[in-house]
Amino acid sequence: QVHFVESGGGLVQPGESLRLSCTASALTLNNYAITWFRQAPGKEREGVSCISSTAISPYYADSVKGRFTMSRDNAKNTVYLQLNSLKPEDTAVYYCAAKEPYKWSPHTIWAPGDYDYWGQGTQVTVSS
Repeated sequence: QVHFVESGGGLVQPGESLRLSCTASALTLNNYAITWFRQAPGKEREGVSCISSTAISPYYADSVKGRFTMSRDNAKNTVYLQLNSLKPEDTAVYYCAAKEPYKWSPHTIWAPGDYDYWGQGTQVTVSS
């Protein structure tokens, strides 16, 4: 049974940084497209960053481009999301998700319904 564990969330002040981790069991992450989503209260889930199984450079939503960095450590079967220059509007529950390789398309990376496996989420709160 596929299981994701996310960690690294917390309460920080604007301008500070966090690093989120997502570790998988029963699934080799480098064989899948992995996306970080976030969901703020009362808002729809939105894609933040995505890396395919073959891509060298991740995709980023415009709202986080230049501030967030996604990376993968295949030896640890873990993906990371480095969050820098955090803003109050980044406050949300952050999820990692994976989709089966045959579903890969750069046109659907931000579609939550296209993903097969989800973590439980980690809360990020940015507040002064």
